[in-house]
Amino acid sequence: MRSELRTVRTGGEPVVVDLTGECEDFVRQEDDGLLSVFVPHATAGLAVIETGAGSDDDLLAQLDELLPRDGRWRHRHGSPGHGRDHVLPAFVPPHLSVPVLGGRLQLGTWQRICLVDPNGDNPERQVRLSFLRG
Repeated sequence: MRSELRTVRTGGEPVVVDLTGECEDFVRQEDDGLLSVFVPHATAGLAVIETGAGSDDDLLAQLDELLPRDGRWRHRHGSPGHGRDHVLPAFVPPHLSVPVLGGRLQLGTWQRICLVDPNGDNPERQVRLSFLRG
């Protein structure tokens, strides 16, 4: 197994960050196996989603509807409504895996690997990329 920890700047706003290019570079010299992507954070997740056509903004908008940033949350440290960010990983998990064949991610035409970070309190995130040989 080969593994690397990467730092991703997310800024201070809710964001969907496309990690596909970094993931492609990570597996380029490999043969067949599995790419594992993991975010070691309690308030961020990973998704395979189309980006650039509004789907990333739609995802953030739907998370705001499903998990409103208001005072209902018992978990209360951080910015107002931050408790909802701690519920996010139950809906957008902190892990995903993608098959790799001949050093290429086996994603569909419009699929992108994305970090979903609704938490503006943390401007940087860590992402662990691991390759498991087949």
